[in-house]
Amino acid sequence: QVQLVESGGGLVQAGGSLSLSCTASGKIFRINDMGWYRQAPGKQREWVGVISSGGSTNYADSVKGRFSISRDNARNMVILQMNSLKPEDTAIYYCHAAIQERIWTTENPFWGQGTQVTVSS
Repeated sequence: QVQLVESGGGLVQAGGSLSLSCTASGKIFRINDMGWYRQAPGKQREWVGVISSGGSTNYADSVKGRFSISRDNARNMVILQMNSLKPEDTAIYYCHAAIQERIWTTENPFWGQGTQVTVSS
């Protein structure tokens, strides 16, 4: 059973920085895209950014230039570095990964349990 476990959320003042990490474990043949989504209170879940297995990244306009995503393929880990945080970044952040569990099978989406990030003004 594949699991994604996140860590690193918390409370930070506006302008500060925070780093989230997410590690995948279980029966894994290959991890393709990894990324992050977030959901603020009363809002729909929104895409934050993605990193391919080769390291190419793409970000939502709302976080571009402030957030960066990296990954450690040897440890099945993806990291979200958040700088210049704003109160509107307050949300539950979810890790996402497209994982192929066995050879010759298609990839499936997996989600972490979510970690709270609160930015105070």
